[in-house]
Amino acid sequence: MCGRYAASRRPEDLVGLFGIEKWEPEETLAPDWNVAPTKEVWAVLERPLKDAESPRPVRQLRALKWGLVPSWSKSPEGAARMINARSETLDEKPSFKRAFSSRRCILPADGYYEWVTGAGERDLEVEGKKKRPRKQPYFVTPADGSVFAMAGLYEFWRDRTLPDGDPLAWWVTCSVITTEAETGPLGVAPAEGPHSLADIHPRMPLMLTEDRWDAWLDPATTRPEELRGLLAPPPEGLMRAYPVATAVSNVRNNGPELLTELEGPEVGTLF
Repeated sequence: MCGRYAASRRPEDLVGLFGIEKWEPEETLAPDWNVAPTKEVWAVLERPLKDAESPRPVRQLRALKWGLVPSWSKSPEGAARMINARSETLDEKPSFKRAFSSRRCILPADGYYEWVTGAGERDLEVEGKKKRPRKQPYFVTPADGSVFAMAGLYEFWRDRTLPDGDPLAWWVTCSVITTEAETGPLGVAPAEGPHSLADIHPRMPLMLTEDRWDAWLDPATTRPEELRGLLAPPPEGLMRAYPVATAVSNVRNNGPELLTELEGPEVGTLF
């Protein structure tokens, strides 16, 4: 799954990296090293510009709210539960099916956090001596330092309690697509700890390599067989994972120090 990630790249850098044609500078988001559900996040998407003479899709950088609200929802209350969409059922689930067909996006990140329960903590839980075991956070990121381009979906939702013209009448929300975690060896593994992403968690965000960006963003790509092909996992060995301080577990903590690699896990023996 993906429940927290880091996104510290400047919008100016994302504009050049993804070939953005349209971006509103007043929509600037600050670097965020502890992105949590319901926050606004950067998304790269392609769609025609409103009131434009040409109907051609334009690649845009937009600030969207993380937690998808389907267009048919009566309220946005369930958004925090829609932060992830399983790749295996995108074309079946009513909440994601239409967005998967024509509203796909890329959510740029430095990497994502995942938590592992330490062996000693698990033992205490089994013995009934601890109800909520501590977990060791790991940061997962491309081994070569490149952008972690997470496959995503976006959707529009109209708040019918507000009048036309109200800037808050329309919500644009998104979800991260997840897939089975890689079982092959990490590109760079910690000296002590997991040797694969599956050792950390059975799910992971679907990472899109640069050669898939254009096809993924193209709203004209709608045939089921084409869409399913885009969900294939990237080559193994592109990622690294390392332990970080448990401070990241508190969403109020935010800063580049959260990405500092620890020499070893804080929470006992893990593997």
